[in-house]
Amino acid sequence: MPPIPGAGLAKGLAVTLRTMTKKTVTEQYPEHQPELPPRTRGVIGLFEENCTVCMLCARECPDWCIYIDSHKETVPPAAPGGRERSRNVLDRFAIDFALCMYCGICIEVCPFDALFWSPEFEYAETDIHELTHERDKLREWMWTVPAPPALDPAAEEPKELAAARKSAEKAAAEQLAAEQLAAEQSAAEQAAAAEKPEPPRPEGDA
Repeated sequence: MPPIPGAGLAKGLAVTLRTMTKKTVTEQYPEHQPELPPRTRGVIGLFEENCTVCMLCARECPDWCIYIDSHKETVPPAAPGGRERSRNVLDRFAIDFALCMYCGICIEVCPFDALFWSPEFEYAETDIHELTHERDKLREWMWTVPAPPALDPAAEEPKELAAARKSAEKAAAEQLAAEQLAAEQSAAEQAAAAEKPEPPRPEGDA
């Protein structure tokens, strides 16, 4: 059966008429912020306390848009008689988002969970050179990273949380020990000052 002339036009007009009778769903941005999925790939946040300057993210980046500078510092021994150690200290961590293609390789290869996806997307600039964001800005975006989904009640505590908790407990114990030592020294100094005899007065004083 040959097609009826004008059938395609009628179908198109029918779709147009159905659409015209429906309520619009356009969100007026920026007055109404969009509700983004929790795993949205917006920008990359940096948790620099976890960064060990291993350079894996910069080496694996296919666009070479990650810039890292560091220097070495000598750490005193943890126990008397031990050897001094050297560690890398992060000086600069920057990402050029004009080159980044949001592949997520840097986040996947980071062995210490220092990089995270943030749903933040409002970072447009009028100059392309200003799209290279330094670690201060990357750290600000870190606080917009959504919390991970809750674990199963019977699951073990994540290693990252366990390490962070042990470090916090160790730092609190060291601070408490230092405060107790300072209090004992202060008490000893006050006791010594109280036991010290007063100098003899001259005979002419009344």
